[in-house]
Amino acid sequence: MNNIRVNFSIKDLENLTGIKAHTIRIWEKRYNLLSPNRSDTNIRNYSLASLQKLLNISYLNNNGLKISKVANLKEEEIPIKVREIASRAKVEDHAMNALKMAMINFDQVLFYSTYNNLLETKTFSEIFYTVFLPLLNEIGLLWQTNTITPAHEHFLSIHIKQKILLNTERLQILEPKPVSKTFVLFLPENEIHDIGLLFINYQLRSKGYHTIFLGESVPMESLTDLLEFFEEITFISYFTVYPPEQEISGYINKFNEVLLDKENTNLLLLGKKLSDLNITNLPKKVSIFNSIENLVKDL
Repeated sequence: MNNIRVNFSIKDLENLTGIKAHTIRIWEKRYNLLSPNRSDTNIRNYSLASLQKLLNISYLNNNGLKISKVANLKEEEIPIKVREIASRAKVEDHAMNALKMAMINFDQVLFYSTYNNLLETKTFSEIFYTVFLPLLNEIGLLWQTNTITPAHEHFLSIHIKQKILLNTERLQILEPKPVSKTFVLFLPENEIHDIGLLFINYQLRSKGYHTIFLGESVPMESLTDLLEFFEEITFISYFTVYPPEQEISGYINKFNEVLLDKENTNLLLLGKKLSDLNITNLPKKVSIFNSIENLVKDL
């Protein structure tokens, strides 16, 4: 229990709940919704219980309950009202709040129970698109603002990876389509963020395609060996942190020269590193997608 974080700044609360610090202060003063502790220098800090309460208040407010009505609820009535609304409204927001709490507390039981509850009404793919993917995007921002530590991010990432791998393993009993077309999934050197690529691999396998997942930090030259084994290859890669912006065009052009000279070879790319790339100058065998969903639909 010593690893559980118990104190949060008002900026932490803003980042975790999406409620502006100014609004939090107003709610404190006008409705007495939170009771922060104060340091010797009069700086607010909030307990884990306050964070949980504010996440619940945010959920209720986002689902149409005026803050004045929330303020009239007794302390124990707030989570009951959340469960009531979650049972008939969008479950995604409630699930994201629960998963944030699981991450903050390193609470595996809460992660698994939240995931299992989602499975009652959603497929795994729907959970990934509507809950995991938005949550991962938000977690990246929380890490950048020092609201959470790398340990929190790793906790969440590894549990999501486990779910992708588990669901992919269940597909191995499916016979792939004739191996006339092979998808090779890899990350460039120094790139280690593989959740998106793992999910693409799952999606391709669920469609019956033959895939080879090579994973993180693969040197470009080592991919040439695959050209000797397969007649038609579509390479897929995900640029989250690498290559650096100034090296991306050079990387793509070199890839085109080294690996796409053979007939029936293509490269599909996605990732936030590509958002500012001039796509009009791309080699004809290279395509860029703005989302996993669009890439998968195009196949």
